[in-house]
Amino acid sequence: MRFRLSKNIFLFLILFVSLEHLVAQTDIGDNDSSFDSDNEIDSIIEQKSDAIIKYAKQFMGVPYVWGGMSPSGFDCSGFINYVFKGFGFSLTRTSYGLAELGTTVTLKNLQPGDLMFFKARNMNTTRVGHVALVVDTTDGVIQFIHAARNGIRIDTFNNNSYYVPRYIKSKRMDYVGY
Repeated sequence: MRFRLSKNIFLFLILFVSLEHLVAQTDIGDNDSSFDSDNEIDSIIEQKSDAIIKYAKQFMGVPYVWGGMSPSGFDCSGFINYVFKGFGFSLTRTSYGLAELGTTVTLKNLQPGDLMFFKARNMNTTRVGHVALVVDTTDGVIQFIHAARNGIRIDTFNNNSYYVPRYIKSKRMDYVGY
């Protein structure tokens, strides 16, 4: 008995084999594209941190209010909480609690969107008492936005006689998970 393939079945088989080959190539390519995935993650982080920084800057000049968590007045952790909440983050309320979140980052690896933590006025403590959001690190000059005693403002960290000796650590938040 002689078997004959119809023209449609023959075309289907060619298409099927071609698709299998294409899928196999795509799978191999995916294994080699971790660089692309890293770039996509970096892009997500940059976009989210840029949006958060832009939003935070809208509150420049809002007065400092101890315990404040609204645009009528902020303290440092209230400001960070309010800004991040606008992007779906649910954070702990205190600066020392915020210091336990995220991944520790060295000063030389700081990026916009990272948080910096400082001692408050008492230099004899090791406890975090102040938090700020990094807004720029161009040419190694670190600028941060925070709720200072005279309101929401941007300060430069480098060579700052008040903040440099009070610096404790910096943290990077998980922007990808939000």
